[in-house]
Amino acid sequence: MTTTAATDADAEGSGAHPRFAAALQELGLGELTSRVRRFPDATRTAAEAAAAVGCELSEICKSLIFAADGVPVLVLMDGASRVDLELVREELGAERVTRAKADVVRETTGYAIGGVPPFGHRTRTRVLADRALLRHDVVWAAAGNPHAVFPITPAALVEHAGATVADVREPSA
Repeated sequence: MTTTAATDADAEGSGAHPRFAAALQELGLGELTSRVRRFPDATRTAAEAAAAVGCELSEICKSLIFAADGVPVLVLMDGASRVDLELVREELGAERVTRAKADVVRETTGYAIGGVPPFGHRTRTRVLADRALLRHDVVWAAAGNPHAVFPITPAALVEHAGATVADVREPSA
């Protein structure tokens, strides 16, 4: 079933969600709209996105919402890594950090899990970007729906997301 958002996005000539396309324009990043890549199959996971783009798993930027003492926080993490909740808790000075439920993600960002972009959200949240993202020249992030991604430099990602760079990934085994 085609959603209205997907239909609106297609009508604009971009695979980006209309809210995200508008955010790109507002941020002076309108040229990225033409670089959005839309795929017929969903790219809800980092592995699916990397396979579709043809890049390394670590070049995918996951946009993950957590609750720090009940307050939503966005963590930008490379696709090959997992978030260490204890490191996030320490970075934020929170008592408790948990994964946000799907309804909280949608309410906070305006997007469904699997399509959450790194910025252009319904509400402003605190953002942490894991330092490992900075190792790449370009990363690919969701463009507001599970079928579309866009490329961006890590420096621009951090700047436009208003992120604080931190070490919040689980140590490698």
